[in-house]
Parts: sequence; C-alpha cells; structure tokens
Amino acid sequence: MSFSRILAFALLAATCLVQAAPASLSEVEKRQTITALSASQISSFKPFTFYASTAYCQPATTLAWSCGANCQANSGFQPVASGGDGNVTQFWYVGFDPSLQTVIVAHQGTDTSKLLPVLTDASIATVRLDSTLFPGVSSSVLVHSGFAGSQSRSASDVLAAVQTAITKFKATQVTIVGHSLGGAIALIDSVFLPLHISGVTFKTITYGMPRVGNQAFADYVDAHVALTHVNNEKDPVPIVPGRFLGFHHPSGEVHIEESGEWASCPGQDNTGRSMHRWCRTQYSCK
Repeated sequence: MSFSRILAFALLAATCLVQAAPASLSEVEKRQTITALSASQISSFKPFTFYASTAYCQPATTLAWSCGANCQANSGFQPVASGGDGNVTQFWYVGFDPSLQTVIVAHQGTDTSKLLPVLTDASIATVRLDSTLFPGVSSSVLVHSGFAGSQSRSASDVLAAVQTAITKFKATQVTIVGHSLGGAIALIDSVFLPLHISGVTFKTITYGMPRVGNQAFADYVDAHVALTHVNNEKDPVPIVPGRFLGFHHPSGEVHIEESGEWASCPGQDNTGRSMHRWCRTQYSCK
C-alpha cells in the first residue's frame, strides 16, 4: 500500500456518524452497524497520519523536526528522542504535540530496500511475550516472532523517552502510531507501555497493519487497548499472516473505500463473506 494514498484519503470527507457496536453481535447485526465517518471524524486522523509517515525519516531529522512536508504538517511538535537504524531496529521517535495535548510515539514501517525488515515481515512463527517486558500477561497470548523482536529492540529506549516526555510536558495522554510493520510494533507497544506507566491514558492508531498475534492477543488488545487500525481499499498487508496460521485482528477497524468514504467496522477481523463490502477484503487469504 502506498502511504501517500492514506495521506490523500485523510483529507477526504464523507457523511453520517460512527456508531460503536459490541463484538458479540451477529453478522446481520454487524452489517447494520457499519457506518460511514463524517468529514470531521476523517479530518481528526490527519495529524496522526502525518506522524506515522514522519517515522520513515532519519532519526536526526525527526529530532530536529526538519523532515519537510510531514514535519510541517505538525509544525508545533516538540521532539524528545529518536532512534533506530532502519534495518536491525526500525526508526522511532517520541515527542509532544501541544495542540493535541498528547505524547506521540511513532514507529517506522517496512523499508523494502533493507533485508532484515523484509525478513521480519516474512516470519510466520509465534512466540510468547517476554515476561520482563510484559509482566502479568498470560502465556496464552502469542505474537508474531519478527514483530515481537522488532518491538523489543527499541522498547527500553522508547519507554524512557515516553517517561521523559510525560514528566517534561505534564502530559496525561500518549498516542502510539505506525504504518505497516510500524503499526505492528505500535500495537505491541500499546500493550507494553501501560504495563510500566500509570496515570495517563493511551490510544493507538495504525495504518495498513498486518495481523500481529493470536486470538488471545486480539482479545487482550480489545480488553486493554484503545485501538483504531485504518485499512486502505484492497491493501493485502492487513490480511497477512493468514488466519489459518492462527493470527487474528483485534477490533477497531476503519476501512477506506475506493470512493474515499471511511467506514467504522464492528468486531474482530472483518474478512467474512457475510460482512458488508466496506469491511471485508476481496482477497482469499484468510
């Protein structure tokens, strides 16, 4: 998926309001509760879309907040720390948005010119979460081994940077973003960070995120994470790894149609054939 397409769609408007729906609804009821986002709701994603795109920039550039149009779109951002080499460890940065009053944590997606991120995406094995990083999380919760490894390599530095930002700006909210592989790392971070930081609220917004873990992981995310994962048209990334391998998406999907409309989709892993065309993929890899 081209990230520039997401940036373009973030500026489009649609009509109607979002309605929340419990995951236990029948498929018929789910279809009835799929609704389009309003123009203002779509617009609210715009700063986070640029933040996710900025994560592809070199750490020195994000720390100076001099990455061109992506940085200019959030010109008031105050960077705190950045890191990664774009190969062994994906780029990341942390800072504070004074207009949104939130700490931002952003992770780079896959750079196809580098071998290790591609191999990370290609892995299909699952592992338990590291009990040191994720104390108290059930051993039944399994995640993609490559994504877990990528998250662990920056975990301690990201945690320290977030703690610094919270203290420096007296922040009460943290927003975690990422695209593709960066979305997967962001989702694991959204489980990790609240286990070590209290007194603030967390939310996570990802774009083109692959499946990250098993059913137990999806259920844990639903219970503990305020997640929105945005999928663009027929992007194949969100439907891999396949469900037949034991992977499962959590709830919180927002799907962008070819028309430019954005739809809020209830429940987990909306790939069933009985779902509305907005909230299912036409690919057969399940």
